[in-house]
Amino acid sequence: MEYIFLILICLMFLMVLWVILELNIKKLKQIGEDKELDSITKDFPDNIDICKNILNKLGNNNVNIKEDKDSKTSLYVVVTNTITIANIRDSYTRIQTVAHECIHSIQSKRMLWFNFIYTNIYMLYFLIVSILTVCNVITKPSIFLYILIVMGMVQYFIRSMLETDAMTKARYIAKEYLEENNICSKENVNKIVSKYDELNNMGIKLVNLDIFAKDILKIIIYSIICIL
Repeated sequence: MEYIFLILICLMFLMVLWVILELNIKKLKQIGEDKELDSITKDFPDNIDICKNILNKLGNNNVNIKEDKDSKTSLYVVVTNTITIANIRDSYTRIQTVAHECIHSIQSKRMLWFNFIYTNIYMLYFLIVSILTVCNVITKPSIFLYILIVMGMVQYFIRSMLETDAMTKARYIAKEYLEENNICSKENVNKIVSKYDELNNMGIKLVNLDIFAKDILKIIIYSIICIL
């Protein structure tokens, strides 16, 4: 009964958060798709050149940079100290996206390494206890569920800090890049940055909820396993 109650509480919290944060994925996609701004930014320098410029501005020139045209996700990997830029050449959001990954590269290496190592331990713990519970090796799963909840809280706290920091600062770095390199008019800079503000207004909330929801999902899944 306690597991069913926990599942219901988790689902209720997710629904409440979705409502009070006023999230609208369809609207977010519409903001991210702007043909006028796409046409303005299509003649900007290549993503790798933008990345190098921003990294130089941030005083970090020892990062490996590569572009993966088959990927839809840009990311910075602390293990290899590499920024991978996705296939975003035709999107006006690319300057802010590149700036976002550049900011990750200068964040606290202690936090980045902890996030990388801890995330893998967290996933491994979830998989192992789930398998052991299914196989009836773990017969009293409550303590393991509590550990999973605490681990999820720590995971959310670290990831949220890293992502919120990068998303918040990327807007300002992108604006400085546009202004300092004189690659478009001041009017167009203001148009682009205004759209970045709209994206961040909803995007930051959505990213944080996504991180939280993935942790909650693990709790729900393990609770269902415990019931079975």
